[in-house]
Amino acid sequence: MPKSISPRLLTPDEVAEYLNITVSQVYTLMRDGELVALKIGKRGVWRVDRDELDAYISRLKSEAEKRIESQHGKRARPRRRTSNR
Repeated sequence: MPKSISPRLLTPDEVAEYLNITVSQVYTLMRDGELVALKIGKRGVWRVDRDELDAYISRLKSEAEKRIESQHGKRARPRRRTSNR
C-alpha cells in the first residue's frame, strides 16, 4: 500500500500515538466500550476504524463543551459599552 494512503483500520498502537495516550489506555477505552474496536481473524488482532476514532473525539469535544457551559452558565454575552458622560 502506498504511504500516501492512510489505513482505514488503525492498530491500538496507532490510536495511542494519535491520542497521545498509552496503548494500555486504548485497550481500557475499548474494553469499557468508549472506543468501538473490531477483533479480526483467528488470532484476534484489534483494529479501530478511523470513523469510530473520529466519533470518539467528537464525543469528547461535545462533553467538554457541555461541561464548560455548565460551569460558566450559558455563553457569556458581550458587555455593553458604557459611555463616560
